[in-house]
Amino acid sequence: MTDPTTTSVDAPAGVLRAHAEDAYADELAALAKADDRPRPPRWRLSPWAVATYVLGGELGDGTVITPKYIGQRRLVEVAIATLATDRALLLLGVPGTAKTWLSEHLAAAVSGTASLLVQGTAGTPEESLRYGWNYARLLQDGPSRAALVPGPVMRAMEAGTLARVEELTRIPADVQDSLITILSEKTLPIPELDQEVQARPGFNVIATANNRDKGVNDLSSALRRRFNTVVLPLPDSLDEEVEIVRTRVAALGTALELPAEVEALSEIRRVVTIMRELRSGTTEDRRTTVKSPSATLSTAEAISVMTNGLSLAAHFGDGRVRAEDVAAGLLGAVVKDPVQDQLVWQEYLETVVRNRKDWHDLYRACRELN
Repeated sequence: MTDPTTTSVDAPAGVLRAHAEDAYADELAALAKADDRPRPPRWRLSPWAVATYVLGGELGDGTVITPKYIGQRRLVEVAIATLATDRALLLLGVPGTAKTWLSEHLAAAVSGTASLLVQGTAGTPEESLRYGWNYARLLQDGPSRAALVPGPVMRAMEAGTLARVEELTRIPADVQDSLITILSEKTLPIPELDQEVQARPGFNVIATANNRDKGVNDLSSALRRRFNTVVLPLPDSLDEEVEIVRTRVAALGTALELPAEVEALSEIRRVVTIMRELRSGTTEDRRTTVKSPSATLSTAEAISVMTNGLSLAAHFGDGRVRAEDVAAGLLGAVVKDPVQDQLVWQEYLETVVRNRKDWHDLYRACRELN
């Protein structure tokens, strides 16, 4: 239930990664043309069309809409329905469950832009969620609307579009609470000018938060009530996760112009199997219990391991990903703590990988790195 990026798309010249609204402009245009269902104010597409864009489908004219997210349809529908109300949306989950990816594509489909973004960090100031000042003009002319520099949320309020707030629980609690008035009253006061900005229809906020950050900067109860929370889980099945990794790695390989192909699904399946077993604490057949390392071992990390293997195969091999190409990436993904995780990894190699038929090449490649 993470991002499955699908087909290769042409990014603008000189751009490593195009915005969703640019990369999938043809699909969005086709959906807008075919969409005859009611649309909420200032939405580019109807909720049905937004769901089709995110989950994939085929239009009446034969246009194929590629899936951007593989997961439970109902979760996506709940998220979209929330954005059509006066409640903000909070996408919650462990790292690697495509929270950012889904928020970007929802914003692109609903508002036509995903660029009104606040990146949450421990140093995010209140100005990022509200507004700042052009201090040269402020000193010269005093407080005025011309000296005010609107932040992404304020710009979204004025335009009636979606704003995105990434890693909300990384933002200090006092800064988080500057959203309360915005989300409850749909108003942003500007006390320096004795003015306010009132949100236009279509405005809403999509925030993301990491389960592992619980306790860092927990949301206040007042702010939490302003959000409808949708929890994004990890993929349900091995086959689903393998397909997600395969399509994403293929797309990244094309975007990075790596002269290699992931021809052997067996390597992807092995990497995904290892990640799933280590994070669940048991083998796929439920016969052997294994220790879990401190790393998250999400789908995103499996994608990273395979992309790194693709690069190694392209530049230092024959273009085909093999066990030795993914071994180093596996070690780096699993062993975050050089003492505790190293012991977990060695035990897993000896008790699981070593005893599996057709895994001897991977076992040897991993042992050579220890």
